[in-house]
Amino acid sequence: MRQQYVPQHKPALEDDIKRLEDFLLSKPNILVLTGAGISTESGIPDYRSAGVGLYARTNHKPIQHMEFVKSINVRKRYWARNFVGWPNFSSTQPNATHHALSRFEREARVQSVVTQNVDRLHAKAGSKSVIELHGSGYVVKCLKCDYRIDRHEFQNILSSLNPAFKDAPDMIRPDGDVEIPTEYIENFIIPTCPSCGGDLKPEIVFFGDNVPRQRLDTIAGMVYNSDGLLVLGSSLLVFSGYRIVLQTKDLKLPVAIVNIGETRADHLADIKISAKCGDVIPKIFDFRNKA
Repeated sequence: MRQQYVPQHKPALEDDIKRLEDFLLSKPNILVLTGAGISTESGIPDYRSAGVGLYARTNHKPIQHMEFVKSINVRKRYWARNFVGWPNFSSTQPNATHHALSRFEREARVQSVVTQNVDRLHAKAGSKSVIELHGSGYVVKCLKCDYRIDRHEFQNILSSLNPAFKDAPDMIRPDGDVEIPTEYIENFIIPTCPSCGGDLKPEIVFFGDNVPRQRLDTIAGMVYNSDGLLVLGSSLLVFSGYRIVLQTKDLKLPVAIVNIGETRADHLADIKISAKCGDVIPKIFDFRNKA
């Protein structure tokens, strides 16, 4: 697996791994919250990691919901970059942490996974009970009606409308970011909704938008029925994730966190392990490698 987007970290301590395993052993109904930190090990950069996140390496900033809705130029820039990056993004494979969580589900060791990621890597690893808190990059929706289309199919439509992008792979920089000439963006053609003529966007909750209420209520119910919360690879700086920790503590349930750096909820954690998730989670309940 590619590790260029994983920030500097110390090795996981065996005592910490054992402590987390003991914590989870008596909690078969644990809820798992995952963030971008588990997907960096698959080669998908996050925003905030020191030195290797998108904020540190590029001038790329996350798309704002209202900017996307209001500006055709913003939509063109977004979809042009998304079009160029899609083959790499969609071919990304789950890593050992995703596969371990899928195994935990099969072994009835966890209740469900709530992920802040839009990369579908949990599903690719075989997890069945997954709530995508911020939606998915694999579905495109209309902003005005209920029209939906698979992102792979949408890629084919974009490709047929934009033949000038046949050299698109050359626009991907060595650091994974996308650099598209201005004239390409200005001439990029985006189809409208075939049902109503509305604008199309990925089924992702952009910054400044709200997570659907029904999704929040479903997650609140999962927290209520859980033994506690395990947070993996999230700084919890986005409130939609931090809210789940607060809900857990309001119910006086325990919280464990595995993340390389500090998180917004370190002061609320019953266990905090500062390590790479891939150095910890796959080693839990892996009795094949234990005497």
